[in-house]
Amino acid sequence: MAATNDLPHTMHAVEISEPGGPEVLKPTEAATPTPKPGEALIKVAAAGVNRPDCMQRAGAYPPPPDASPLPGLEVAGEVAALGEGVRGLAVGDKVTALTPGGGYAEYCTAPAGHCLPIPAGYDMVQAAALPENFFTVWYNVFMRATLTAGERFLVHGGSSGIGLTAIQLAKRFGASVYTTAGSEEKLAACREAGADRAINYKSEDWAAVLKTDTQGEGVDVILDMVGGDYIQKGIDALRRDGRYCFIAFLGGPKAEVNFGPVLRNRLCVMGSTLRPQTIAEKEAIALELKAHVWPLIEAGKVRPTIHKTFPLAQAADAHALMESSTHIGKIMLTV
Repeated sequence: MAATNDLPHTMHAVEISEPGGPEVLKPTEAATPTPKPGEALIKVAAAGVNRPDCMQRAGAYPPPPDASPLPGLEVAGEVAALGEGVRGLAVGDKVTALTPGGGYAEYCTAPAGHCLPIPAGYDMVQAAALPENFFTVWYNVFMRATLTAGERFLVHGGSSGIGLTAIQLAKRFGASVYTTAGSEEKLAACREAGADRAINYKSEDWAAVLKTDTQGEGVDVILDMVGGDYIQKGIDALRRDGRYCFIAFLGGPKAEVNFGPVLRNRLCVMGSTLRPQTIAEKEAIALELKAHVWPLIEAGKVRPTIHKTFPLAQAADAHALMESSTHIGKIMLTV
């Protein structure tokens, strides 16, 4: 194992003391992880807070058997050590990485192929805000749902980190973009990110708005993190050969659905979560991001929105803010 000198045996971290609310996140001392073959050990400078972290804390989203039990799915920092067989990285490199867990800590391991260079001009907090959202959006919207220029795209939750990323990328790659959000401030953020039509789901019927705006034709691709009673409306809102992609079910995973339009309009209904994808599958996403998206980020054409940053020890406050749903964009931790 290649490493910097004098790595500490223990580190500061935040653990889930038991399943529950934000208050169960507790500062702790943990053993510094050792990178396995093919992995990098990262000295963490910043980490992102994501909905799956909240689900894991609540006991609803257990980590994979071989992953760290600590929460945290994205980090930025400096490579501190390398496991056997790693190529293309060196100790001291500055990287941002998608992790299988363990990001709420001073040190975290990640597969080397899931590490990407810090974009030019980015600080560590900005860089750590990239992996979870950009991997998720690129994989689902472009690799799986194959959104292309000239198509119509709808993303629910447009003011979230995922939503703002999806709006920007869809617009940059030539789609017409529709989104939903629940306040004028959030709608303004969606429009600033590039949404052609931002719909207040609290005061407007988004399905009716889409029908009117598209002359009854509907949209080509939907990215949905709500589910529940949105499912039937979404199926009905897709045009011929439309693609409906689920990435979460904040409104519930169950609904009574008429699948007739799926047959009549040759629709494709799909879904995925990022964490269970294989190392090789996530490495393939990273390679596409580096080729197609990192140049846009470095050119300032796509960027993350940072709502608020907390010290690592205040991770409980960060989770409370996320679950309030009052934020716009990303919530971050500094280490």
